[in-house]
Amino acid sequence: MSSVQAMKQRFGIIGRSQGLDRALSTADRVSSTDLTVLIQGESGVGKEVFSRIIHELSKRKHNKFIAINCGAIPEGTINSELFGHEKGAFTGATSERKGYFETVNGGTIFLDEVGEMPLDTQAYLLRVLESGEYIRVGSSKVLSTDVRVIAATNVNLEAYIKKGKFREDLFYRLNTVPIYVPALKERREDIYLLFRKFAVDFAEKYRMSTLQLDDTAKLVLENYSWPGNIRELKNLVEQISILSENKELSAEQLLEFSPKLLDRNLPALADQDSRSSGGGSSFEEREILFKFLYDMKNDLNDVKSLIYELVSMNDLRMPNVDNLPQLEMPTGLRSRAQNRSSESDFTFSPTYEAPQKGRRHRPIILDEDDEFYNNSEEVEESLSLEVMEKDFIKRALKKYRGRRKEAAEELGISERTLYRKIKQYEIEE
Repeated sequence: MSSVQAMKQRFGIIGRSQGLDRALSTADRVSSTDLTVLIQGESGVGKEVFSRIIHELSKRKHNKFIAINCGAIPEGTINSELFGHEKGAFTGATSERKGYFETVNGGTIFLDEVGEMPLDTQAYLLRVLESGEYIRVGSSKVLSTDVRVIAATNVNLEAYIKKGKFREDLFYRLNTVPIYVPALKERREDIYLLFRKFAVDFAEKYRMSTLQLDDTAKLVLENYSWPGNIRELKNLVEQISILSENKELSAEQLLEFSPKLLDRNLPALADQDSRSSGGGSSFEEREILFKFLYDMKNDLNDVKSLIYELVSMNDLRMPNVDNLPQLEMPTGLRSRAQNRSSESDFTFSPTYEAPQKGRRHRPIILDEDDEFYNNSEEVEESLSLEVMEKDFIKRALKKYRGRRKEAAEELGISERTLYRKIKQYEIEE
């Protein structure tokens, strides 16, 4: 049994996608070291589970592990939480307090949502990572710690660096070993496996029959984007397990509990930050998308009309147009095409008439056996550099009416070089 399969059995990991296996393999390899790890992935994909796997497989597994959500701790107290404080260091500090880097010495600290950490705290964390040293708030005494740091983020830290929200040196220090946990929409083959696992768990928990889906319901489940990832799927399974009287659901019954499963993500022009900020750009994006689709529909109708005009004017044979209700055809051309539909389908009889004076030329489609087709001649264009260069010089001189200076600038050469080329190719000015 491979190490990845053994990890799945030991830690209850469900899935068979390549992205998941790759992330587990990296976690297995890095667990035996003390390297700093940065786990990246969307919210709800299970980043904390990976941090615990790394800790449980490391030599620190018998020491403490603590998970800290950096976004949930107020900016004014996060330094005290992480590094401790002395008595009287700030209002309310009635006694000294040990921070997590002191109490978890020898163990592992998991810093979730590290991108939300204040800039001054980032500077303190960088010092811990580089030298293992830190100072309590309100103290001047340097303390040391032996803690392994595993960080996680669901945002693009490189974009935060450009905005001045995250230190570049800290990013490279944390990103010693990156692990990317794929989102649920990137591992669709695992969606139904996870559904079955949660359904069995909740059936045992609430002592009821196990929830099942028919084939159409499975397709609906697997084609949803799951913005909340595994957490969203688990909550949905628990909700349906409790509320549904029927334990074998069709697609229609599944959609009664969660109509948004039919939602699809359409293209948008705004970046992720602007979408998540809840601004008013979404309406403008929809307007642009609808206008694009409307213009595309008009263009398609124009192409259809052109095709039918060519059919009518060149004696082409078409199948009965009544069988093609989706095509919109001008009434006059429609009746003319129907008159020809009784003959063999998709054949044509090319004709040619000499254009009479005052008569409009009509397009001709020729068959390969037609004499006019066989009499045509294919002219091969010369690829000689000298010929092309001579032609460009003539065009430039004609464009600027023989003014060499402007022609030379157009050609991207000096006026002296242009004069020499004119003499070389014997070009008449």
